[in-house]
Amino acid sequence: MHRQSFHIIESAAAAIMAAAFLLFVQSCKSKTEVTDYIDISAAPRQVGDSIYAVNSVNGEITLRLEAPRMEKYETDTSSYELFPSGFDVFSYNKTDLETHIHSKAARHTITKYREETWEVFGDVVITNHINGQVLKTDTLYWDRYNHRIFTHCFVEMFSPQGLMQGYGMESDEQARHAEILRPFNSFSRIEEDSLYLDTANFIGPILDKSKIGKDLKIKGKE
Repeated sequence: MHRQSFHIIESAAAAIMAAAFLLFVQSCKSKTEVTDYIDISAAPRQVGDSIYAVNSVNGEITLRLEAPRMEKYETDTSSYELFPSGFDVFSYNKTDLETHIHSKAARHTITKYREETWEVFGDVVITNHINGQVLKTDTLYWDRYNHRIFTHCFVEMFSPQGLMQGYGMESDEQARHAEILRPFNSFSRIEEDSLYLDTANFIGPILDKSKIGKDLKIKGKE
């Protein structure tokens, strides 16, 4: 009889302990909140405002970078700086400003293999003040090691010689010798403010009517 009572008491104690454990687990569950997965790489590791950087050689400024904001991110394969609020790069020839590149945004990426890429995008305007040349495109890449800029997008190039349009462009990083790879509908200026030539759809030069009968001469019929 005593043995049976002992077993009954032992079973009751075990049941009480089990119930207490379940109550503890349920109370913990009610107090613990489970949040959504957070991608740490999607948040910037570093943020800077009013970015101003200068590169110089022998005390002379060769390059100046300005941006309202910079955000630095890191992933398993690369790190990159994003300039989401505008981007301006100024290139100098000795003391003179030669080239200005402006865009709505830019991205600078370095992979774990130390490969580096620069990309500027959004209404990109490249101005060479010495040549009086302006290029407009949507996306531009900068190969810093080979000192080249290029794009595969649509390009408009304005210069004192006229207008060129096409797809794809390659140039030195100062945009001194820009070349459109697939040009079309280009207009070249033959004489200042008088004659133009459509090199893609040539019919003939546009004549200044005020000069007809005055200084317009046909060879062999002077």
